[in-house]
Amino acid sequence: MDVDTPFHIDYEWWERDSRDLRATLVSQLLPEQRKQFETEQEGSQIDFIDPDTAEVRRVDALQQAVARAAADSQWVTNQTTLVDAVFRTFLANGNKPLSSNELSKLISKPPITILKTLAGPGGQVYKGIRPALE
Repeated sequence: MDVDTPFHIDYEWWERDSRDLRATLVSQLLPEQRKQFETEQEGSQIDFIDPDTAEVRRVDALQQAVARAAADSQWVTNQTTLVDAVFRTFLANGNKPLSSNELSKLISKPPITILKTLAGPGGQVYKGIRPALE
């Protein structure tokens, strides 16, 4: 692997390891949003009005909250841990695979540091972030 190897969130990893993706997504929300979802039932739906088409659809409330958080300039800051910054970047971009070089430009961390964290020698997987297999 090198700094051009693409990574993404492997959602199957969450299932295989019996991890709680919903709890992790809630933990990534902005503080004022988090309170709402700590007591809200899983799978709750809200009405979403598409800003381009004005079409009204029922969508998952947590997914909408993540999308709103991703649009906030305080969601990824210099104080955000590297792993959380990468995880949030993938959430914000629809999980489009990105290399350490590409991530570096988005989160202002050195590409080699990102690569060493995501593909370290111990084989540790952080928040399901793994190489994107073609």
